[in-house]
This record gives sequence, structure tokens and C-alpha cells, in this order.
Amino acid sequence: MSKNDFGPIRHLMNATRYSFQGLRYAWINEEAFRQEVFVLVVALPVGWILGKNAVERALLIGSCLLVVVVELLNSAIEAAVDRIDTEHHEISGHAKDMGSAAVFCALVLAAVVWLLILFG
Repeated sequence: MSKNDFGPIRHLMNATRYSFQGLRYAWINEEAFRQEVFVLVVALPVGWILGKNAVERALLIGSCLLVVVVELLNSAIEAAVDRIDTEHHEISGHAKDMGSAAVFCALVLAAVVWLLILFG
């Protein structure tokens, strides 16, 4: 086997390492991320127990996981904007506000999913 045969495996290993570095950074530096992970940790078993079938379980758990995903993207937007310039700029503010709005929409979606499945 040549060195190039391991290229895709090496790429996957590097991508996994970078992902864990990002999760670690978010855990250490982002309070909202930590809070949402705590909710996800509770939602995983609760969603599994309360879901009547695989689709309901996937929706209950997936909607909470989506909140965490969107929070990571929002944090990435904020970090990139802050890296460009720390001075307040109207467009930078709009970018951060839209990232925050995306998190809000994901939270509303999760709440609606849980309410519809549990009480609908």
C-alpha cells in the first residue's frame, strides 16, 4: 500500500480532530452552547422514552440537536465577525443578529415539535 492509499482515512481523521477542537472551544467559551448541550443531554432520554415510534423519537431528539448545531454556526459567525473588526459596524451587527435569529427559530421549532408530539 502506498502512502496515498490512506489519504481519505487521514482526511477523515483530521476532520474529526478539527470537529472535536471546535466542540471543545465552544464548550469552554460559549455559555449558550453549554446550556443547550445540557438541555440536549436531558432531551435524549426523555425524547426516547416519550416518543411512541422512531419518527417521534427522531423529531424530539433531532429538534434539540438542531438547536445545538445552529448555536455552533451562530458562534462561528460571531467569531468571524469579531475577527474581522471589533469596532461596531452596522453590517456586522446585522450578521450577528441574523445568527441569533437562526438560533431563536431553531428553539421555536424544537418547542413546536415537542408540544405537537406530546400534546397534539
